[in-house]
Amino acid sequence: MLIVMKADATESEIKAVARVITEMGLRPHVLPGANRTAIGITGNQGPLDPTRFENMPGVAEAIRVTKPYKLITLDLRPEKTVVRVGDATIGGEELAIIAGPCAVESREQAFAVAEVVRRSGARFFRGGAFKPRTSPYAFQGLGEEALKIMAEVREAYGLRIVTEALDEHGVDLVERYGDVIQIGARNMQNFSLLKRVGRSHLPVLLKRGMAATLDEWLLAAEYIMAEGNYNVILCERGIRTFTQHSRNTLDLAAVPAVRRISHLPVIVDPSHGTGKNYMVTPLARAAVAVGADGLMVEVHHQPELALSDGSQALTPAQYEQLVSETRAIHELLMPVSA
Repeated sequence: MLIVMKADATESEIKAVARVITEMGLRPHVLPGANRTAIGITGNQGPLDPTRFENMPGVAEAIRVTKPYKLITLDLRPEKTVVRVGDATIGGEELAIIAGPCAVESREQAFAVAEVVRRSGARFFRGGAFKPRTSPYAFQGLGEEALKIMAEVREAYGLRIVTEALDEHGVDLVERYGDVIQIGARNMQNFSLLKRVGRSHLPVLLKRGMAATLDEWLLAAEYIMAEGNYNVILCERGIRTFTQHSRNTLDLAAVPAVRRISHLPVIVDPSHGTGKNYMVTPLARAAVAVGADGLMVEVHHQPELALSDGSQALTPAQYEQLVSETRAIHELLMPVSA
């Protein structure tokens, strides 16, 4: 159920509704909006009687929610969520660019790439510390050492750190060193991990699973928000199909499709979406053109020597060209202020 408060509802009236929900053994999710506050209710096993709330002071209406998700919807929050990470944002007016190597291999490598990322004006640095690889013999990442290197990158360049956690122990470490917890495609339906990051104070970047439907992806976000963490960023990174010309099929239709349903920001990862260096920039341009809030791009100063996914990494020069072109498209599409 969704409780919509009146535009002039007081803080005490909002708290009173939340208190009643809690006393019923359910969980209130209070989400302030630009014009009014909405309160989502989770934990109920069946329909609730709306009259229980409709006569309470400050309540405009109580709406039964028939969709499988409640908290990610535009019904709850008509305004787009803007995720704030320090002084940087994802979902706001600025095109968010998250760039860096697939895996942190050394301090020298991380700082060489971070120099390029910062020079481009990007606000976020991505790097893998824990790498879930198809082969057990492939490079698995440097673990906590990589996180420490990325914390140094943040200190030196002011970049916010986005990095993946594979398990609950990994979340503890990312909370210590990072700024945004990435949940990778393979873990999109790892429900215990989703619940753990739902209790984190850090924003969560949720990648779409390799064969996940839109509903499955959105319900994974719902798992996180149901635990109280409303700072969720969705990331389209391609799905597995019958194609052989690219690593995955980048589903750019997912961006406007999510827009019709959810208030959460959506970014696109054309690096994993294609797996091929020469495809990354064209697909990044297309992602911005369909309305993506940002891009996640792999950059390496020596792609031919990369220990992970070198075939899809951009050189510094290619990356800077991507940034220039995608920002131009983004500015063209931004509404002109009055």
